[in-house]
Amino acid sequence: MQTAYFADGCFWCVEAIFQRIEGVSGVESGYCNGQVKNPTYQDICTGVSGHAEVVKIEFDESLITFKRLLEVFFATHDSTTLNQQGNDKGTQYRSAVFYPAENYH
Repeated sequence: MQTAYFADGCFWCVEAIFQRIEGVSGVESGYCNGQVKNPTYQDICTGVSGHAEVVKIEFDESLITFKRLLEVFFATHDSTTLNQQGNDKGTQYRSAVFYPAENYH
């Protein structure tokens, strides 16, 4: 199993997309890349914690590639809008890809 973290807008909407993909075994909403340890949803909504809303995606590389997940990521949001996805505005809605370093050599 591999893990990737995608930030591409409201994590509940993103979660629903990736849960439907064959080869994805788990999707969990959370926050990434901020300055506040263990932030609350209210901390994130202020936009000052530095976090992005993300989904943690666990996937089986024998069933789906990371490249295919990236294709879905880019097809399901506008990565060119700074700190915004649709009506959701704020730094927490920025587009980003994060991954655990131990997965890649």
